[in-house]
Amino acid sequence: MPRPKEIDDDGDITIPPPAPHSKLAYKRIVLKLSGEALCGEGTFGISVEALRSTAAELAEVHGLGVQIGIVVGGGNIFRGLKGASVGMDRAQSDYMGMLATVMNALALQDALEHAGVATRVQTAIEIRQVAEPYIRRRAVRHLEKGRVVIFAAGTGNPYFSTDTAAALRAMEIHADALFKATKVEGIYDKDPVKFPGAKMHDHMTFDHFLQQRIGVMDSTAVTLCRDNKLSIRVFKLMTHGNIKRVVFGEPIGTIVTD
Repeated sequence: MPRPKEIDDDGDITIPPPAPHSKLAYKRIVLKLSGEALCGEGTFGISVEALRSTAAELAEVHGLGVQIGIVVGGGNIFRGLKGASVGMDRAQSDYMGMLATVMNALALQDALEHAGVATRVQTAIEIRQVAEPYIRRRAVRHLEKGRVVIFAAGTGNPYFSTDTAAALRAMEIHADALFKATKVEGIYDKDPVKFPGAKMHDHMTFDHFLQQRIGVMDSTAVTLCRDNKLSIRVFKLMTHGNIKRVVFGEPIGTIVTD
C-alpha cells in the first residue's frame, strides 16, 4: 500500500520516509561515488545503464529507511589535477572539475527520481537555476523528510578533492559512517590489478592508512575522519547488493577506524 503524500513546510508534496529497518547498522550515511562509476565500461562520459543500475540499488537501500547523502566525483568528464598537469592554472582547473561533478549530480538525480526516490542536489558553488546552494541544516531536513541529498561541486574550494568533501559533509550532517565505493573489493596490501596475490585488509586503522600512503582516499579526508572518529567503509560498487550488505553491517570490504 503506497504511503500517503503530504505538503511540507517548503510547499513540496512529499511522501513520509519509511521507518528504518530494525537490523540496520547504519541509518544515515554519506556515499562517495567516483565519476568513473557513472561511465560504466567506458572511460569517458555518463552511461545510462550504470546510472540506472546505481539508482536502482540506492532506491532499494533508501526503502529500508536509510538516510542517504551522496558526494559524486567528476573524473569521467574532467579532472582538475589532469588539467593542472598539462599547464592549466590549478584553481581554474579545479573549478572546471567542480562543474563536472554538478553534471554528474544532475544525471544521478534524474535516475533516482525515475526510480521513485525524491532527491535534492545541493552545490557548494551557486547555480540556483539547477540546484540548491549547500546549507547544512536544510540538507539535514531533506534527509529527515526521506529525500536523498546529492552534494555537488566538492567543498567549493580548489585544491580539495571530492574525497575531502565527502568526509566534510559526512561530519556536518552527523552521518554514522562514510562509504567509499570503489572498483575493487576493499583495501589491499598491494595493487590487486598488478599483483594477483595481493591480500585484502578486513580492518585497518587510520594511522596505518596514512603511514602506508594508501591511494584509495586522500590523506586530508582520512585525517578528518580520524580526528572526528568517523569510520570509513571501503567496498566494491559494481557487485550488486553491496551497499545494502554494508548498511546491515555485513563484513565485506574494509573498515577503517581507530
